[in-house]
Amino acid sequence: MPGDAIATAWVRALAQPYLRGYRPVAERKGSLRGYWFFHPDSSRGKKPAGNAPATGFFVGYLVDAKGIEYLSPASPECLVFAFVEPIGKELHRRVVTHPDSLVRKTSTYIRWLTHRPPHFVFFEDQRIALVRHFSMLFWPREKYEHFSRNFFIETLAWLVRSGLVRKLLAEPLVASRPPKRRKKIA
Repeated sequence: MPGDAIATAWVRALAQPYLRGYRPVAERKGSLRGYWFFHPDSSRGKKPAGNAPATGFFVGYLVDAKGIEYLSPASPECLVFAFVEPIGKELHRRVVTHPDSLVRKTSTYIRWLTHRPPHFVFFEDQRIALVRHFSMLFWPREKYEHFSRNFFIETLAWLVRSGLVRKLLAEPLVASRPPKRRKKIA
């Protein structure tokens, strides 16, 4: 099924109340269809790229596995994920890979909350840090939007309940550094 056949205009309005404070940006190309929701301090007005720090969420559809084969998707899929970029840099280490990181601790908690599949999956070495996705292969085409709405609402509610939405918004994109000491002049 071509990705252009999936309507996404309604996704922004559905997700915005859950992701208050984040900046929505439409995604209509590549493997994804839907909306990025960027941390307001992100300098980018488009999907994540480059080395500028960025965090936030994506809500929408995966129409092709290209670039994210590690999810083992059966596209088309409904998809909601948290992202932290760039991988391996200070922000990613602090928020994702550190043993007591926000996303790692949230992953443990949110897996406990979700008793039935699909479960949230944590990735410490990918741009997608925490994801929940579900294949639409066996859904009737006329039910895509209805079933997707249910999936998005349930998933976003868990992200809010877990505290990730609020805590990621409060997380500075650049860690504050202690002030430099000035040398005393004798």
